[in-house]
Amino acid sequence: MAKNDRRDFLRRSAALTGGALAAGGTARAAPLAVPATNQEPGRIIEESAYGVPSKFEAHVKRRRSDVLKNRQNLSDWSMTPLQYQPGIITPNGLVFERHHAGTPDIDQKTHRLAIHGMVKQPLQFTMDDIVRYPSVSRFHFHECSGNGLTDWLKPASTTVQQTHGLLSGVLWTGVPASTLLDEAGIDPKGKWVLFEGADASAHTRSIPLEKVLDDTLIVYAMNGEALRPENGYPVRVVIPGWEGNVSVKWLRRVKVADQPWYFRSETARYTDPMPDGKWRQFSMVMECKSVITSPSGGQQLKGPGFYEVSGLAWSGSGKIRGVDVSFDGGKNWREAVVEDPVMDKSLTRFKAAWNWDGTPATLMSRAVDSNGYVQPSVADLRKTRAIVGFVQHNNVIQPWTVSANGEVRNAIGQV
Repeated sequence: MAKNDRRDFLRRSAALTGGALAAGGTARAAPLAVPATNQEPGRIIEESAYGVPSKFEAHVKRRRSDVLKNRQNLSDWSMTPLQYQPGIITPNGLVFERHHAGTPDIDQKTHRLAIHGMVKQPLQFTMDDIVRYPSVSRFHFHECSGNGLTDWLKPASTTVQQTHGLLSGVLWTGVPASTLLDEAGIDPKGKWVLFEGADASAHTRSIPLEKVLDDTLIVYAMNGEALRPENGYPVRVVIPGWEGNVSVKWLRRVKVADQPWYFRSETARYTDPMPDGKWRQFSMVMECKSVITSPSGGQQLKGPGFYEVSGLAWSGSGKIRGVDVSFDGGKNWREAVVEDPVMDKSLTRFKAAWNWDGTPATLMSRAVDSNGYVQPSVADLRKTRAIVGFVQHNNVIQPWTVSANGEVRNAIGQV
């Protein structure tokens, strides 16, 4: 956010509050009691312990879906509590997870990564080999293509964690895939790359070579520490801006070929139904999207007055150019403030000052990316997609209703 924009936002916010917070009693001056923590020593440092959040933040945790009931647990997922994320980076312990046959425990000392196929020299890397290459660190969002699949036409989920929680913001560290492929030497006839995981499902995807050489990373760290097992330890691929399942975890094999392999995850799954009855394959870009995270479903406003409406926007095709917000169900829109940093294929925070008068309201956000793509309504998306069955890639506008008593509810399909 530019300095002038920030000053303007603070000026408008101060004008809207108009002393309302103080009038409500939350800011009244009173004698400050001396707490017990001022009167006795706290806990000492435990050298062997890994730092954990405060016990008073125990409610901030990943959760699986409240809508879809999984009866066997091996193919499962858990969701990021976006309503409690104040910035654009998700703590490692809250990054959403998705696996197809459980989470493997892999010893990085014995793990090997092979590159073969249409290359001049097949190679095999240890983890020690990989970390010796020049590294890069990049901020990118990570989103499952199934994010929002339960809430296309009617409100099935209660909170933003349940509607949009298959989404996280991560600082990834690793080696550009192009570096390792250059070492092997790509055959000029090579056009596609296979990435295969070392989990029990041997999850595998075909990726166009052009994308692999552009910005794909072979990653071994996230947010300043080694990958966690559920997020791909000891090594994974990250394909920025594309659906999460193509960023294969527990990476063991990379193969170059002149055509895609048409795996089960590219035919029976992760495809899009079209209006003409056909299904679109290799639909992997996560298109421009946004969601208000506060106030959002399951929350309770404490009464009329000033609120900072805040949310996240992202696009798999570039940067966020702007976000509009509406407080009346889309009848009127106004521009929100987009906070710096605004990065390519990364979560971006937006906010807008709102003085709630206590009457029912409907909050919505609509993002536009650097390519001019505008986040669609359900009606807009239905012009190009068939919304039937187990549908992926839901990027429609999400409405939240606020009742007169301050209760915030999911209103998808009702506006």
